[in-house]
Amino acid sequence: MSYEVTATRKRPRSFDELTGQEFVVTTLKKSIESGRIAQAFLFSGSRGVGKTSMARILAKSLNCEKGPTANPCGTCSHCVEISRGASLDVIEIDGASNTSVNDVRNIKDEVLFAPANSPYKVYIIDEVHMLSNSAFNALLKTIEEPPPHVVFIFATTELHKVPATIKSRCQQYNFRLIGTDEIKERLVSAAADLQVKVDDEALFWIAKEATGSMRDAYTLFDQIAAFSDGHISLEKIREKLGLVGLEQMNQIAEALANGKAKDVLELTEAILASGVAVEQFVMDLCDYFRALLFFLQDIDREALLGFHPDRFPQAVKDNFTVTQVERALEALLNLYRTIRYSLSQRYELELALSRLAKLRHYVTPSELLKRIEGLKGDVVAGAFDDSAAEKKN
Repeated sequence: MSYEVTATRKRPRSFDELTGQEFVVTTLKKSIESGRIAQAFLFSGSRGVGKTSMARILAKSLNCEKGPTANPCGTCSHCVEISRGASLDVIEIDGASNTSVNDVRNIKDEVLFAPANSPYKVYIIDEVHMLSNSAFNALLKTIEEPPPHVVFIFATTELHKVPATIKSRCQQYNFRLIGTDEIKERLVSAAADLQVKVDDEALFWIAKEATGSMRDAYTLFDQIAAFSDGHISLEKIREKLGLVGLEQMNQIAEALANGKAKDVLELTEAILASGVAVEQFVMDLCDYFRALLFFLQDIDREALLGFHPDRFPQAVKDNFTVTQVERALEALLNLYRTIRYSLSQRYELELALSRLAKLRHYVTPSELLKRIEGLKGDVVAGAFDDSAAEKKN
């Protein structure tokens, strides 16, 4: 049997297997159970959050031999054909490559015919926002009053590009980004299936890098598993993908906290010499100072920080204030925007780090004003004490 990537192997087959979309799942199940099935659905959300999977599950729910049912059996001929993408009555269309009005006219002609061997003929149009305006206009009447045996399911990553006339004829469902903890749980299951050992920190890193996309998480997991020899660790990930290790980040942050610009620049030289790209280095610095900012704001969830709070050196915890870390993060984000158009990315990085070495001396105008007011108070109190002493003498 040929190799099957994790994203395909772990694709949800039922409503209960879908991760992080409880509202959509509950609403659709209730609609099916009550027999209130809309003629058109519009699923919107970021990539890899389950829109197409939900469309196929909904199609199985409608065409299952036990259905319409909120719990399709997954074993009947209709369910198996839909899962394989071989059903004659579930037509999946790529909106990006079928954009013309002629493609939509073909659909208008086809819907007049009854399903081949299922209760419903289901059209799933992915990336529907790619259709031309004329194609959307040609769909309007068909969506509004389709034959009773036809259901349309549209999926899009760019809802704002879908005309309001289309939206108003569909039941709309917005798919949320999947939480880091939920992605991590799914990755644990994927690792168990492949009999791969994974360190907890590595799982957090993969889940965080996926930025809410389950498919991206599975794809990254497959790539890392390929070079990890049965044991995925954060050290291997950083070594093979050219990332900066946490220990190196801690050394740089500690040198910045102590104002040692020489040490910072020497550490940076060693990291860049190992093959880490300047842009990747800046991104890793941004991640580190973001995590430090959260920690100083009394947020200690590993899912947000990306590693255990105890991994921060004590000097970094003690010597940086929230305001200083905010200033550092702002400078690094500005640096990332700047280096893309710079004549020398390395010079820009070294200049920024040299300035950040003076970060511990930075105070906000309001803090400076408070210090001045305090000094004024001390001066006045001292003068009063001197005057009182002179009068006493």
